[in-house]
Amino acid sequence: MLATGLLSPTQADDHQTFQDFGEWPSLMRIMEDFITNLNADARFNRYFEKAGQTRPKAMLTDQFCVLLGGPCKYTGRDMDEMHRGLDLSEANFNALVEDLQLAMNKQGVPFASQNKLLGKLAPMHRVIIEN
Repeated sequence: MLATGLLSPTQADDHQTFQDFGEWPSLMRIMEDFITNLNADARFNRYFEKAGQTRPKAMLTDQFCVLLGGPCKYTGRDMDEMHRGLDLSEANFNALVEDLQLAMNKQGVPFASQNKLLGKLAPMHRVIIEN
């Protein structure tokens, strides 16, 4: 683990956010709850029919870990390529955000830290929504 004094202010803030999320063990539980929520959500679950759950969960976990300043590397496709042709709507995107918030709340992630993650995810909206 890196000492905070060796990190830039932005890296230190990101690392603190990763800690607020409970680091890797809690992030895994959040992703488990998130995928469970998405699969139970009629507004979104059809998108997992072909993809299954294992790979999306692993890719989302790595991606969120990177966004939170954790010691991970995301090796998946970019968001535009991954979502192209899925015909995702605003309602689908909102369902995903709601399901993520439920998972974060269940794991006790502080509201401010949730907002930091959502702020990093928000710019993806324009490349994910097709209609």
